[in-house]
Amino acid sequence: MHKIDIDLIEMTLDVMKYTIDRISKTDDVIGKPQKAETLKALVGDTVTKEGIGGENAFNLWKKHLMHANVKIDHPRHLAFVPASPTRAAVMFDLVTSASSIHGAYWMEGAGGIFCENEAMKWIVSLTGLPQGAFGVFTSGGTAANLSAIVTAREYWRSLDQKNQNEKGLIITSIGAHSSIKAMAKVVDVDVLLVDTEDKLQGEALQNTINSLTAHQRQRLFAVVATGGTTNAGIIDDLNGIAKVCNKEHLWFHVDAAYGGGALVADSVRHLFNGIERADSITIDPHKWMFSPYDCGAVIYKQPELAKKAHAQEGSYLDIFKDEGAHGFNPTDYQIQLTRRVRGLPLWFSLATHGTDRYKQAVERGIELANIAGKMIEDYKHVELVRDPSLSCVLYRRKGWQAEDYRNWTFDNHNKGFALVTPTKWKSGDTFETVSRFCFINPDTSEEDIKAILESML
Repeated sequence: MHKIDIDLIEMTLDVMKYTIDRISKTDDVIGKPQKAETLKALVGDTVTKEGIGGENAFNLWKKHLMHANVKIDHPRHLAFVPASPTRAAVMFDLVTSASSIHGAYWMEGAGGIFCENEAMKWIVSLTGLPQGAFGVFTSGGTAANLSAIVTAREYWRSLDQKNQNEKGLIITSIGAHSSIKAMAKVVDVDVLLVDTEDKLQGEALQNTINSLTAHQRQRLFAVVATGGTTNAGIIDDLNGIAKVCNKEHLWFHVDAAYGGGALVADSVRHLFNGIERADSITIDPHKWMFSPYDCGAVIYKQPELAKKAHAQEGSYLDIFKDEGAHGFNPTDYQIQLTRRVRGLPLWFSLATHGTDRYKQAVERGIELANIAGKMIEDYKHVELVRDPSLSCVLYRRKGWQAEDYRNWTFDNHNKGFALVTPTKWKSGDTFETVSRFCFINPDTSEEDIKAILESML
């Protein structure tokens, strides 16, 4: 056997040992960033003409570089929208990478795409969309939202020749995710924001539309509602918004990147009533469906409209185009041509655990939010800003200013204890700095919540 083969086998075993250790640890520091110059001083030059060797590079990773990252699945990582991929999904992410599958076309990735589609069928079933609705996995919510709005815009353009030369307009609320505004820049459409960070009601949407000029109304082609805002877990009035969109002949998109996982939870499913009337929906399995990064999803009521908008042409691609002969081609329904089968780890996790376990895990996140809300009410030094919604809890430390929240966050993070970050909440005409929990990891304990709250004393 050649030496290179022995080295490769030994390195593979080292990687597997590292993986086993990583996914089996139950008690670990959360991790924190370091400056680039600090890391450079620790590891030196790693990309050289001769190479430093796999064993050396791996040891540098384990000794220094891995600790300069925040573990998104740490039970006291309650900032942003964290993630908590199942161990089954993490393991199968290794298989996904090792399998080297191009997931754009059925001809090359039939087995992987079949598995993705099985997982997608389950996600689509949660939405209640009519028969024929389907979706594809994307790199995340931004790519999913972008794919949906491009589809909406192209459909709008197809309805009237005059629309070909117009700059489109969409409406959403100020509580919508930042990716909506970022995506609109890419698509080159304008965004009109309804001034509410709370629940966007159908009546407020209708009033906004009624206030538009004739030219603005001509340019308006879509409304983006939110199924669980990132900041506070708020679900818009999806039924009311759907009625307005139907009346005004507008594309109805629901960004449920974070909140969509809660569609599986019986305790809150009714809050999403109206989502089944959407033309497109974004859901991120790497958020509340326990899949590794990166894994988003875009779902369409009429997938053929997405195919008209996204299918790419090229002489070297012609061989892939006959879906009747080869099967489903995911690249035809979203913005990316090259793609990995990023839904494969989700499929394996679902197949391993079953959907009932997913329901239990999501319900636990909602339960933890309510437990935290009750604890906050029982303490004298903190108070709720609003009632918990989905798995988000906004609360304030009485007497604190923005700088106090910032210092507290960095102090806890530097200790390796927890990552809980402040956010802004609009109270009247002003924005207030408050603290925020977002519960995704079912392994977060009541003791964790208590310890974090008491660190504010």
